[in-house]
Amino acid sequence: MATVSAETMKRTPKALVRYAWAVVAYNILVILWGAIVRTSGSGAGCGDNWPLCNGDFVPHHPRLATIIEFAHRSMSGISTILVIGLVAWTFYATKRGHRARRAAVASAIFLVTEALLGAVLVLGGYVQNNISTARVIMQSIHFTNTLMFLGSLALTAWWLGARSLSSTTSAHSNKSLAAPAWIAIIATIATGATGAVAALADTLFPSPSLLAGFASDFAANSPLLVRMRWVHPAAAVAGFCCVMWLVWKLRSQLAWTVAALLGLQFVLGIADVLLLAPTWIQIVHLLGADLYWVALVCLAAEALWGQTHTAALAE
Repeated sequence: MATVSAETMKRTPKALVRYAWAVVAYNILVILWGAIVRTSGSGAGCGDNWPLCNGDFVPHHPRLATIIEFAHRSMSGISTILVIGLVAWTFYATKRGHRARRAAVASAIFLVTEALLGAVLVLGGYVQNNISTARVIMQSIHFTNTLMFLGSLALTAWWLGARSLSSTTSAHSNKSLAAPAWIAIIATIATGATGAVAALADTLFPSPSLLAGFASDFAANSPLLVRMRWVHPAAAVAGFCCVMWLVWKLRSQLAWTVAALLGLQFVLGIADVLLLAPTWIQIVHLLGADLYWVALVCLAAEALWGQTHTAALAE
């Protein structure tokens, strides 16, 4: 009979698990509002000031762009308080060595870098109609950090919930699942980063028609942002193959959920192209991407570390 670990014996309060998932959900809303800032051209709504807005703590007689940008900064401030609360509660409710502690600390670190990258975007002028190569790079780095932040929060909630592997999954060794899990994560990050660039191109250079959009993608005189749009669908196809490899290796309920969300993302991506990327479909597409990313991170955690939980619970 296997010995049950101290980590397993001490049940995590259900209230903490619900709070952790609520923090994940709230930060998805923050990410979606950030997309509204981009699509509405409100990135410079608070001027070149950070963290103040046009030199004030609370803007006076603001225009619409200022309201949109200030709302995003305010939501980010609330997120900071929520994450600090999550870290503190997680450390209070779990024992030393619990994986959720490490994930919570990682989320706090990525929150700090998220704020710093946001400051660089504003102070560096990489907002509104800036089409420089530096903005392309910063946009990719910023979105990658956002994924890491959201993924860390998702892992915190997932590990606090103490999920165990299914019998199908437990038949596999962690070593055999490590490669497909990490490749799926890396491929998805690449897809997300290129997607952020494609979305920026759609915002700054809207296409009058589908045919004109395809032509501009490969025109030598098109801006770099536009000529990079094709990279996203190419990365998405490669990412699909990588993720389905992991899904097929696991074939758990969570794995099929990831596959379904991935399929939905392709439908939304095609709709985005056919409808010429209106704001509403970009937001829905991003929401789907966030939900898919959260599920994929949990699936990768199940593949890489879930077997430990199964061993601990076995009798």
